[in-house]
Amino acid sequence: MTEYRYRKSSYSDQTAECVEVATNIPATIAIRDSKTPSDPPLRLHPAAWETFRTAVTADRLR
Repeated sequence: MTEYRYRKSSYSDQTAECVEVATNIPATIAIRDSKTPSDPPLRLHPAAWETFRTAVTADRLR
């Protein structure tokens, strides 16, 4: 089984505890809280992740 390779989300503060995202598994985006990395990740289809990212970006522009 391939392991998720997490990186800090570009939407997170890079110096604090934050959201981490893994995109190395085809058809799956894994998301976890850096405070609890041993908890199961939230897994989304890439289209759902893109919808979320678009909404966050739109909210920042208001």
